[in-house]
Amino acid sequence: MKMTGENNAGYSEITMDDVKDLIKRKDEIEEQIKAYHDVLEDQRVGVEGPLVDAEGFPRADVNLYQIRTARHSISCLQNDHKAIMEEIEEALHKLHAREKAKRGGDEAGDQGEAMEQQVILPPPFARVDAVTQGSPACGAGLRVGDEIIEFGSVNTENFQNLQNIASVVEHSEGKPLRVSVIRDGQKAQMNLTPQRWSGRGLLGCNIVPIHR
Repeated sequence: MKMTGENNAGYSEITMDDVKDLIKRKDEIEEQIKAYHDVLEDQRVGVEGPLVDAEGFPRADVNLYQIRTARHSISCLQNDHKAIMEEIEEALHKLHAREKAKRGGDEAGDQGEAMEQQVILPPPFARVDAVTQGSPACGAGLRVGDEIIEFGSVNTENFQNLQNIASVVEHSEGKPLRVSVIRDGQKAQMNLTPQRWSGRGLLGCNIVPIHR
């Protein structure tokens, strides 16, 4: 990160090359996360799969050390990913605000905002196509058309199929899950608690995958 060393104005000297470097680091973190998820898939346990058998003993059919290491690494890397995304967001804000002031036009600002959305918002992996009134999903604020980018521990980097979401829901009954969606081009977050209600399932909504 380029800093001028003059009071606190250094951040205003950030360049697009700095942003590109941050994005490169973000991509590297995402590749590492995917590699660890591949390890978990090879062991056929995923992020949420149990490591004990029906009698409560450690499973003998999987490499427990490898699985625990991969899960811990994913958790740490996801924190790193969140931090780098915040850095990118702040850097882009500074960059396009300065460009807008320099050019004195709204066009530069609009381009900067579009660039922010493109970089900051990951591609959605699923879409909500039905929400039942009175359901946990409805109460949490989920809407038809919401495009999901995070559902508990499931995100764009590790989503493979809807079974990933089903597994998280099954293991989170009565516990709030953070759900992030893209709605009208903007990111929206909510807490959704899977629980029994008068209808079917624990959510009361229908989710379909988005094929990229």
